[in-house]
Amino acid sequence: MSTEKSNSIASALRPVLARLNRKLRKLSPSDTVLSQTERSILVLLEQNEYLLSAELAVIEKITPQSMGAILNHLSELHLVSKTASPDDKRKVHISISAQGRDMLEQVRHERDEWLSKAIAEVCTEQEQLILKEAIGPLTKLVNF
Repeated sequence: MSTEKSNSIASALRPVLARLNRKLRKLSPSDTVLSQTERSILVLLEQNEYLLSAELAVIEKITPQSMGAILNHLSELHLVSKTASPDDKRKVHISISAQGRDMLEQVRHERDEWLSKAIAEVCTEQEQLILKEAIGPLTKLVNF
């Protein structure tokens, strides 16, 4: 495929994906009290047994002070747990709480429900097949 053709696809695909992502974020009332960074932190903690505040700050590219404030907010909402490290009492392990996991699951469910309904109502069967076939290439782009 020519560079010109892939540039054309990129120019058309990028804004559509950005709009879909924004729409999915806005549609979920379960996480309206959370910022995008707070949601990202919960997902990171779900994927890891625990992380340190400093590790989260580096991953999210924010200052340790900002991360401290975010973690305090998430802790107040009972979405994360803080436990002292058994090896070094100066370190605090941050992990997602059961309530945090439940919130992520609810958000995902709401987004899946909306997207499923939208696909069923606005896409023809042929378009649904195209979307299904596009998942593989889109996954490759995300993993690039």
